[in-house]
Amino acid sequence: MKIKPFNAHSLALLFAWAFCMTTNAQQSSVLDNVNLYIGTADDYGQMTPGATVPYGQIQVSPDSKPRQHPGYDYEVPAISGFSINRLSGVGGSGCGGNVSLMPDATGDDVRLLKQTEVAKPGYYSVQLSNGVWFTATADRRMAVERFSFPDPKNQVLLLNPRSAFDKVFDASFDQKSPTMGQGLAECANTCGRGHYLLHYRLYASSPFHSETTDDGRKRLTFPELSARYVEVRIVVSTGLADELDKMPEQMVWRTDFLTMVERAQRQWERLLSTIEVEGGTADQQTIFYTSLYRTFHSPFQVTDRQMTRYLGTDGQSHEAKGFQYYSSWSLWDTYRTKFPLITLLDEGRSSDIMQSLSQLYITGKKDWSTNYECVPTVRTEHAIATLLDAYRQGIGIPTLRDAYPGMVKEVKRLSMKSPDQCLEASGDFWALGQLASELGMKEDAERWTRRGQEVFDSIWPKEFQHIDETYTKMKGNGLYQGTRWQYRWGAPMYLPRMIQLVGKQKLASQLQQFFSKELYNQGNEPDIHVPFLFGRLGMPQETGSIVRSLATESVTHRYGGNDAYPTPFVGCAFVNQPRGYCPEMDEDDGAMSAWYVFACIGMYPLVVGEAIYELFPPLFNKVTLHLGADRQTTVVIKKTGQGAGDKEQVKYVTWNGKKLPDFRISVKEIKQGGTLTFVF
Repeated sequence: MKIKPFNAHSLALLFAWAFCMTTNAQQSSVLDNVNLYIGTADDYGQMTPGATVPYGQIQVSPDSKPRQHPGYDYEVPAISGFSINRLSGVGGSGCGGNVSLMPDATGDDVRLLKQTEVAKPGYYSVQLSNGVWFTATADRRMAVERFSFPDPKNQVLLLNPRSAFDKVFDASFDQKSPTMGQGLAECANTCGRGHYLLHYRLYASSPFHSETTDDGRKRLTFPELSARYVEVRIVVSTGLADELDKMPEQMVWRTDFLTMVERAQRQWERLLSTIEVEGGTADQQTIFYTSLYRTFHSPFQVTDRQMTRYLGTDGQSHEAKGFQYYSSWSLWDTYRTKFPLITLLDEGRSSDIMQSLSQLYITGKKDWSTNYECVPTVRTEHAIATLLDAYRQGIGIPTLRDAYPGMVKEVKRLSMKSPDQCLEASGDFWALGQLASELGMKEDAERWTRRGQEVFDSIWPKEFQHIDETYTKMKGNGLYQGTRWQYRWGAPMYLPRMIQLVGKQKLASQLQQFFSKELYNQGNEPDIHVPFLFGRLGMPQETGSIVRSLATESVTHRYGGNDAYPTPFVGCAFVNQPRGYCPEMDEDDGAMSAWYVFACIGMYPLVVGEAIYELFPPLFNKVTLHLGADRQTTVVIKKTGQGAGDKEQVKYVTWNGKKLPDFRISVKEIKQGGTLTFVF
């Protein structure tokens, strides 16, 4: 591939100019309200500004040295290279970080010049301390990286085949032609649970020589390079070893860099435009659209390039019959918020996503990763509730009945060694009973519903009913990541039973005490649904003021992810800056981002599986949703009356002009379109 010589600095400016022109051509693009640096500093969110597309397994980003969980740390300019994949804010040691490239002869002391850094959806660029300009974009499974060198005689890329954020079981890279090399990486998944396998090919815009360095890296040099830049395209498979053989090299190069940036922008523009907001501050709009952007990072669409096969969790190739296969799950975190939001806003993909989740019960499923994953992933528990919720929203899941025997096997092996595990298991039994009822299995429905009630009754009265001085202790009595105060609300489908045991008025008073004494933890998932319980205890007005405070105001946070803070953190949990969350507050693959989106639009799925929203005044004056596969169904959410927009209490809610009997509405009603009005 012949490339004309071009000054490196001018080339980088050209790409930055072209990118800005592309964005500015879209008058007031929603992408202008996305700040990819939110939550990227230190341990305040664990996110990255890398170039990616919706549901794409590629995310090209610098890896800081030392790195944060997802590789990048805004506050650390030194880097180890640029890798092609990662998960967003999942904690542990992170996951991904493969196929790292360093544009330097030694890579010993290379830093980002932070003032040159530009990150937008689908695009990333920066100048390095050695004078190299780096620009990147991506499609669903190809990383496109340009390295513009200041010295045409010293153009070196160091490839690390063994780069990864967790353990590497196997890795290799071999040059196959003057412009192409092929490799693989088999690595541990998140928290060392299970494996994922990555096959890849590296294509260069100019012939290269490859030699192995003393530390095992590959030194790539370009003796015939006629330009001051080299473009590298890294194509990855979805776990099928022969998939890369079916992609001719001309397909790799058929789309130029700027066109790929524009294509990525259009994909993001379409998804983010499903919601329009009016009112609020500029920072609130930026946090909102950045949160919406983070929601659509995963799961990854991983059907092969012919759209016919996928790698199952049994390690076998399976035919994709009538759907596209998705993978990469973190359901313990995301089932509460992210997936209910995706099924609301992206109905066109939701059936494929849910069929993929259903398929796990057929090809083999564990609570954590299996040993045959095609992409980095985390955990898959609570998939039954996720599927139930989507089904009740009207999402087609043809394989649900085939998956049912696998669900039964799963609930039979549920661990109930600790009080929190028992509560979570009671919810899983409840979900299976509800799903059996939907499938017309009356006896099974009664069996699993009864089992869920039995488990709840065996643990909640003993561990959570009677409040004492131990309730504020993190991880007390074997709890995983919370206090007894936080976990006592962990099975909201059994709230009627809690009312029977405690009394409605007393339980409501205890819920108020939970917030007034600052015992709630916004920094972790076990109790993020709790602000939305008030409506079912006869105090719906309480939800709005608490949620607004949590989303927009400085409050006292006493707990981090794993323990109480030595000194309580006082500040906003969501801010428009690199330290965007509370300390230790994982973004958790879109879980917290989706929480913020729901908090801002005035609806929240309290019980995942009911497909019902709790209602409270939205943060913005007006919210417009564009729903359905064709985006033609419109829902308007607005506030009216004296005091609307302030801290006055809402009096009632109307749906298409008719007063609702309570602060609740079904998702199916919302999906029919209409106007939801909060009257003050």
